[in-house]
Amino acid sequence: MNQKAIITCALTGVLTDPAQHPVPVTPEQMAREAKAAFDAGATVMHVHFRSQQPGMGRLPSWEPQVASEIAQAIREACPGVIFNQSTGVVGPDIEGPLACMRAIRPEIAACNAGSLNYLKATSAGTWAWPPMLFDNPVKKVDAFLAAMRDTGTLPEFECFDLGIVRCVDMYVKTGMYPGPAHYNFVMGVESGMPADPALLPILTGLIPAGCAWQVTAIGRANIWPLHQRAADLGGHLRTGLEDTFYLPDGGKASSNAQLVEALAQCARNTGREVANVEEARHMLGLAPAEAALA
Repeated sequence: MNQKAIITCALTGVLTDPAQHPVPVTPEQMAREAKAAFDAGATVMHVHFRSQQPGMGRLPSWEPQVASEIAQAIREACPGVIFNQSTGVVGPDIEGPLACMRAIRPEIAACNAGSLNYLKATSAGTWAWPPMLFDNPVKKVDAFLAAMRDTGTLPEFECFDLGIVRCVDMYVKTGMYPGPAHYNFVMGVESGMPADPALLPILTGLIPAGCAWQVTAIGRANIWPLHQRAADLGGHLRTGLEDTFYLPDGGKASSNAQLVEALAQCARNTGREVANVEEARHMLGLAPAEAALA
C-alpha cells in the first residue's frame, strides 16, 4: 500500500466541556491546537464552533462572526490547511450552519447522510440522556448539498450505520450529488456502527470504486486497532479530542497533536506516508493552496 494517508484532526467537538477536558474554544486556542496538529501531520481540520461568551464555551455557536474569526485564526496559523466545517443540527432549521458556510467557504463540510436514533444506555438500565433522533431526511441532505455547491465545498458524507452508507450511492444515482462521493464511516456511537475492525471490508465493499473514505473512531483505547485496520486497507484517517481522549497505550491525551502523532504512526506501520497539504488537496480534488488564498 503506497497511497499516502490524509489525516483529519477533529479539534473540539460539539458539547465537550472545556472545564473538564482540554478542548479549545477561542480563536486563539483553536489556532494553537490546529498548528500543533498541523505540524504533527494533520492537513484537514474538522471544526465545531463554540460560544465565545464567558463560561459558555461548552455550547455550540452558529454565529457567522464567530465562525469567521476561528477560520481566519486557523488558516493564518496553518498555511494551506483544509478547513472542514461541522454542520450537524437537530431539526429542520439549518440556517445557522449555512450562514457559517457562506461566511467562511470551507473546503470541506460534513454532510450527515441519514438519520440515527442517538441513544446510550447505562449499566443501571437507564438512558444516559433522553433518547433523541438525529434527523437527516433526504430533503435536509439535499438542502445541504445545494448550499455546498454554492460555496464550492466538498461534502464529506457522514455515515453512522451501514444503511446510511448505501443511501449515499442512491444520492449519486438519483442526481442529488454528481460524485464520486467522499465517505466518512463513523464508528463507535453506541446506537450506530460499533468500532469493530471486522466491519471495514464490508463497508468498503459497499462503496463505488475510486471513492475516498476515512474512519471516525469514537471511544477509548479500543479504537486504535480500528485505526490501524483503516490504514492497512488504504483509508484516510481521523482523530482528535472530539473523538477520543485516549492514546493507544490507554493513557489520556493532553492535546490533539498527541493523537495525530499516534495516528500518523498507524499509517507508517503499514508502509504509507502522511500526505502534506498540497498532496491532500490534489487527492481530494481541491484547489491548490495558492489558488484557495487568492
